[in-house]
Amino acid sequence: MIRRHELTDAQWAVLAPLLPPQRAATGRPAKDHRTIINAILWRLRTGVPWRDIPERYGPWQTVYTRFRRWQQAGVWERVLAELQTDADDRGALDWELHFLDGTTIRAHPHAAGAKKGAAIKPSATVAAASAPKSTCGPSGTASR
Repeated sequence: MIRRHELTDAQWAVLAPLLPPQRAATGRPAKDHRTIINAILWRLRTGVPWRDIPERYGPWQTVYTRFRRWQQAGVWERVLAELQTDADDRGALDWELHFLDGTTIRAHPHAAGAKKGAAIKPSATVAAASAPKSTCGPSGTASR
């Protein structure tokens, strides 16, 4: 039974060849990649702590360890690059459309519940660390 946050068979068929080979069954058998991916997707979509992953996916430590190991090995970056290349080849990507993650945009002090009339002046180090981080400058070149 496919649950709401889990990969469909069609999605898994596309993703499976992009993942590292499943470890050989020597010693303790490893959790299969599909179960781990489904657990990671469930955690990312719900936003719960790693420890609250449902038991049906196995121990949370196993899921977290595989996620981090693949992150450090660059597996996620390679998977994303391959999926983007495939989608671009099919003409399914619009490179003119861009999205910003709202969590990276600094809010005005009034939006953060600051006291009325209080002047907030960031220190030089905070101002330097909070410089705009954009991928495109006004002329279309990279600004950082």
